[in-house]
Amino acid sequence: MTSVVNNEKNDNLVVQASFLAAAGIVSRVIGLLYRGPLSSIIGDLGLGYYQSAYAFYTIILLVSSYSIPSAVSKIIAQKLALKEYRNAHRLFLGAFIYVLIVGLAASMILYFGASLFVEEAAVPVLRVFAPTIFLYGILGVLRGYFQAHRSMSQTSLSQILEQIINAIVSVGAAALFIKISLGTMEEPADTPGQILRGVRGAQGSALGTGLGVVTALIFMLIMYMVNRNAILKRAAEDPTEKFDSFSEIFRSIIKVVTPFILNTAVYNVFAPINNKIFVELYPAWREVDQVITTSHWGIFSGKAQVLSNIPIAFSSAMAAAIIPQVSAFIVKRDKESARTKIGLGVKTTMLISIPCAAGLFTFAAPVMLLLFPNTRPNIALGSHCLMALSVSVVLIALSTLNSSILQSIGRLNAPIINSVIALAIQTLLLVVLLTFTDLDVFAVAISYTVYAGIMAVLNQLSVRKAIGYRQEIEKTFVKPFAASAAMSLISYGLYRLILLSGCDERLAVIPAMAVAVPVYFVFLILLDSVSEAELKALPAGGRIVRILKTVHLIK
Repeated sequence: MTSVVNNEKNDNLVVQASFLAAAGIVSRVIGLLYRGPLSSIIGDLGLGYYQSAYAFYTIILLVSSYSIPSAVSKIIAQKLALKEYRNAHRLFLGAFIYVLIVGLAASMILYFGASLFVEEAAVPVLRVFAPTIFLYGILGVLRGYFQAHRSMSQTSLSQILEQIINAIVSVGAAALFIKISLGTMEEPADTPGQILRGVRGAQGSALGTGLGVVTALIFMLIMYMVNRNAILKRAAEDPTEKFDSFSEIFRSIIKVVTPFILNTAVYNVFAPINNKIFVELYPAWREVDQVITTSHWGIFSGKAQVLSNIPIAFSSAMAAAIIPQVSAFIVKRDKESARTKIGLGVKTTMLISIPCAAGLFTFAAPVMLLLFPNTRPNIALGSHCLMALSVSVVLIALSTLNSSILQSIGRLNAPIINSVIALAIQTLLLVVLLTFTDLDVFAVAISYTVYAGIMAVLNQLSVRKAIGYRQEIEKTFVKPFAASAAMSLISYGLYRLILLSGCDERLAVIPAMAVAVPVYFVFLILLDSVSEAELKALPAGGRIVRILKTVHLIK
């Protein structure tokens, strides 16, 4: 595997993002593939308990450790840009000390304070998640260090390993825990038995999350040891006269990490807030059975939202890849290069996100049934939630990328303020919809989409104000939307034709979606949405250009 020291000059943003995106998509596909069997084992009730615990595990993780890779990547990339290699490594060591302290405290809060966060039945599930917080912080520092060197392969492989182990253990442990507790896999007829079965299954799934992180951490430690001698040698040869003291390092880490944490926490706190409102408060307001609302929450967050999060993998990858590059340009006062990178990042993200959103909207029901066959009794609810969330895919992608851009250029507080505004509006909207309508969990999907839209607009305006950047509109938004519309019409027409032959909708959607990809790409070329230079920037871009010239799609 390429040394991080030799990889630092890699400047291809799209290639770096593609590594992370490929890993993210593979990880999420693995996550989808095991969600079906897991859902069948633990049921919608168990999935609801898991998602309730996971929502609060996530928010504690966000506050303590989740932002560490991005923050470490930013501050170390700035030192590397100035060729301060010893200070970069000292920052790395300081970040380790920081996460050991913060991660341990967060894990203990989650374990001993579990009853403060979730309903009584989900408390044992949340406690299984607690140790993972501590381990994730260490993993985050290692990932951020490699990303600062613009070496994404280590993080990518660790993500895939993490998800593979998570999938295997989650399904196996869920079945084992249920079997041990009840002596059978059969669904109990009584409510207490159903609750016990759901809780034990959710605990097994939570164990898979922890062991996945352990596996990724071991892999990243091995990767660091492989590169350690080269890293230490370069640090020892560093001619820099001034070395940062550890007090300066900790101040620097806290100064950068704190806004990252606050932004990520506020950006994602809607999940536990919505969970609290819908699963616990809504049943009391409208006299709805809590077991039913928990099951509906499982359909929304454990199925529809999981599906909608798959295409967001590319924007998350682009956000991670763009931070060290733009940070390096800013510290060297090269704003023009920073604006160029920002424009490329936004356009590439939209070229991927817009057709993904169109595909999810068009094939919401058959995709849901393909991956979650047991959803058929609630397919109307599940597919409508996915259709609403598909609109948010583009908005979340844009807001996520712009949030990282703002952090890269030093506007650390802007995303936090924008998130608070969006969160307040979406929470008020959710309360109103649940109180005065019968939309049920679909109200959560609508509120989330509104939240995503507000964030996208506010973050885009903040970037424009901060760095004088204006995104090109036609080739970034209009033409990809037109190509996506054509793609949806053609692929859906094919889907309906296949259905006429008597084929099951779960099978019919596969060739329809397979055709959608080349159709979209062809329409992008015909509409002149991407240039030859942009195509060459893609992985295997030179080969793609040669093929397109052979078939006369480009000159």
